[in-house]
Amino acid sequence: MDSWYVYIVQCGDNSLYTGITKDLEKRILEHNSGPKGAKYTRSRRPVALVYSEEATSRSAATSREHHIKKLKRWRKGQLVAQGNRQCSDHP
Repeated sequence: MDSWYVYIVQCGDNSLYTGITKDLEKRILEHNSGPKGAKYTRSRRPVALVYSEEATSRSAATSREHHIKKLKRWRKGQLVAQGNRQCSDHP
């Protein structure tokens, strides 16, 4: 089974960016260099991984990403403080 990850990075301006990937290490490298990083993070480098959770499928990761993006910043901060975890198929 191929794992997907939902992640949050903290940008150089202290903003938070949420995304999904199959390879966390590669994706963080892309955000910090080169043109493949998200447009949002390209002007806010460097970024640092502050949270990730594993999802069972792309669909589950996308759903969780959408849920996290709708959260208020303080709630995202709570997620980061709780640390990384395994993502189930519910938000």
